[in-house]
Amino acid sequence: MTLKERLGQARILLAPGVTDALTALIAARAGAEALYLTGAGIAYTRLGRPDIGLVTATEVAQTIALIRERVDTPLIVDADTGFGNALNMQRTVRIFERAGADALQIEDQTFPKRCGHLAGKSLIPAAEMAGKIRAAVDARRNALIIARTDAIAVEGFEAALARAEAYLEAGADILFIEAPRDTAELRAIADRFARRVPLLANMIEGGRTPLQDAPALQALGFRIAIFPGGIVRALVRTAQDYYASLIAHGSTLPFRDRMLDFAALNDLLGTKELLDLGKRYE
Repeated sequence: MTLKERLGQARILLAPGVTDALTALIAARAGAEALYLTGAGIAYTRLGRPDIGLVTATEVAQTIALIRERVDTPLIVDADTGFGNALNMQRTVRIFERAGADALQIEDQTFPKRCGHLAGKSLIPAAEMAGKIRAAVDARRNALIIARTDAIAVEGFEAALARAEAYLEAGADILFIEAPRDTAELRAIADRFARRVPLLANMIEGGRTPLQDAPALQALGFRIAIFPGGIVRALVRTAQDYYASLIAHGSTLPFRDRMLDFAALNDLLGTKELLDLGKRYE
């Protein structure tokens, strides 16, 4: 089933955040119907840096390709600002789609951008963003274009709705109004747009939007729920505990019940199946 076909169903689509082929594999094995490749997660895990526009288009494209080689699950990709102007946007769309993206999320921040839940964001003019959306639509083959606006924190809620209207008119397939500040704003977004276009809601632990579960967002009228950085926060907490335990005890034994052993990890990765496949060509 394609991502577009899945969005035609009434049931909300939950897309867990992934950062690489391993987290994508684990999420897919857990039953995820779609995956969200988070640019912030790439910054956190590959660079050890915050989400302030340091990740390059090449690094994202490489990550898309590695994920797609491992799993077939539909992949929504954080394409930031398109990494430049409208022409850069078109190149980004072509490269990411060839690498395996099924949908690209693009936003109206200036470049370099920063996490949508950090302070100090700035925006390009709405007309410029509308042009970038049209450029993305013209460049894509089949990928869906998700238009994100960060205007709530910069220009206010009504301005964000006005920008979303312009982006929908420019050809966006999905709207993503970032960082609503309460349930009332989530409801107002859905009341205005949900009958016309699929809406995406971004859930960040400790972010500016009150954390909601997928059924609650569906009841409001949203069609996609992403939990982009949760996996990184979970891994960081586990890694902190693991390294502290190892250094304190000089062994992994006290942590063993929170780990896969060697055999279990190889079972997850499909080591035996891959080696057996190799034997066919000996």
